[in-house]
Amino acid sequence: MFKGARILVAPLDWGLGHATRCIPIVRALRKHGATVVLGADGAPLALLQQEFPDLEHVRIPGVQVRYSRSNDQRWSMAKQFPAMVHSVRTERMLFARVLRPLQLQAVISDQRFGLRSPELHSVVITHQVFPFTPLAQTALRWLNRYHLERFDRCWIMDEPTAPGLAGELAHGTPHPANARYIGTVSRMGSSGPSRSEGYEVVAVISGPEPQRTLLEERLLDGLHALPGRHLLVVGQPNQNKDQHHGNVHVRSHLGAEELESRLQGASLIVSRSGYTTLMDLVAIGRSALIIPTPGQAEQEYLGDLHQRTGRFVVQHQDAIDLAKAMAQVAATARRPAAEQNVLLEQALVELAAALS
Repeated sequence: MFKGARILVAPLDWGLGHATRCIPIVRALRKHGATVVLGADGAPLALLQQEFPDLEHVRIPGVQVRYSRSNDQRWSMAKQFPAMVHSVRTERMLFARVLRPLQLQAVISDQRFGLRSPELHSVVITHQVFPFTPLAQTALRWLNRYHLERFDRCWIMDEPTAPGLAGELAHGTPHPANARYIGTVSRMGSSGPSRSEGYEVVAVISGPEPQRTLLEERLLDGLHALPGRHLLVVGQPNQNKDQHHGNVHVRSHLGAEELESRLQGASLIVSRSGYTTLMDLVAIGRSALIIPTPGQAEQEYLGDLHQRTGRFVVQHQDAIDLAKAMAQVAATARRPAAEQNVLLEQALVELAAALS
């Protein structure tokens, strides 16, 4: 379908979720004959290189976002906002320098607004059409829509019918004129039999510091107090951690196939309420204990939304009760795994037609 067209796929480097949800995009592009170039840096690039060691890549640095240790991130985000704006300009200048040497025909940018060009077809991926922001939400939503509409096409990772999985983040008005829904997209849903190895709880965490470390410490304490053997994946793919702390096996990172197998074999899954994680859970038909990052408005909203829908069990980071969560999840009926995503296939057909 793509006849060897060279397409850059570049995720935002804010945690690992943007990189992991690009994995099924890369797989689909390659399946249909595209030549994919990866654009990332740091941990996201390390993750993508582990999944696709044979692919060409270009380093595209981004802003290193940090959260505060408190439950209120407004001041922390406000201080870093100028750096975020500057990163868009830096991305645009870097992209202008590399797109011709890389001989690109298209770019698929996961929420990196600087990675577009009038010289080639530009697609932006998002689920945050109407983001929740700690300050000036109305103005920043307008700015977000302005950036989304500067691309040739905006792919929204959710179902077309509200509330979908993203709720108000992806459904509302006014909608970007260039938008189309591509369904929930996950790297999971294709593994073989589970390999639990006796793990009762499988916890997977990532995200900006220091909140990632704070959750790791709380989960280690809770898992040590819980009978059985447990697995904690700490979301650091650029490290090589493989340690045992009492009854807890700590790994820095797992590839998609092994991670899915571990999740399917667990009695309880624990994670953040990041949107990519929720898409992965939907793909394998599992509920989980989800723990929103304190003060992160989007994760707190998704936690509140799905506490109401009953799809997931939600606890706050300062009040984690793993035994209670295990009982609640056990009482939740398993949902069928997500079916093949025809909406993404349709979007790829449109992209291929635009490049022909």
